[in-house]
Amino acid sequence: MVRYKFFIGAVAALCAAGALAQERAAPQQRPEAFEALIRCRAITNDAARLQCFDNASTALEQAAERRDLVLVDRQQVRESRRRLFGLPIPGLGNLFGGGGDNDRDEITSIDSTVASAEQTGMGRWIVRLADGSIWVQTDDVPLAGRPRAGQPVHVERGALGSYRMRVNRQPAVRVRRQL
Repeated sequence: MVRYKFFIGAVAALCAAGALAQERAAPQQRPEAFEALIRCRAITNDAARLQCFDNASTALEQAAERRDLVLVDRQQVRESRRRLFGLPIPGLGNLFGGGGDNDRDEITSIDSTVASAEQTGMGRWIVRLADGSIWVQTDDVPLAGRPRAGQPVHVERGALGSYRMRVNRQPAVRVRRQL
């Protein structure tokens, strides 16, 4: 019976891994307004190509004005990922073009400073960083010194979706992002 459960679990894990790999390998479909602009390059007649570019660029501009199409550059994506670091938002990687070459832009840690800190009745710390994010201690490891405003903070992604925070170069404590 134990072997059977292990086998079923292994098959389920392999299926999930295959689905994830297939999802990452699938090319991201580009918006039609953008594709229309690209297709104009194939037109050989100069006047027709210019008319195509004019029509496609107008349609692209109107889609952006209606917010049907949102254009962001790599720096904006990186800054958004940094601001959202630690928040459990499903599909965040897909929202900002995750996977493939964009993995080099993945945020695995942030550096900031303490804006304020308070200790709960259970002795755990709630630390607000200068960027406005709030991190709550989840383990019972005591900090050697009280976090004070202006002290440097380093938060990094840990194993299995966990995060570790180091305040003023003290040993790291486990945390989760609250806001």
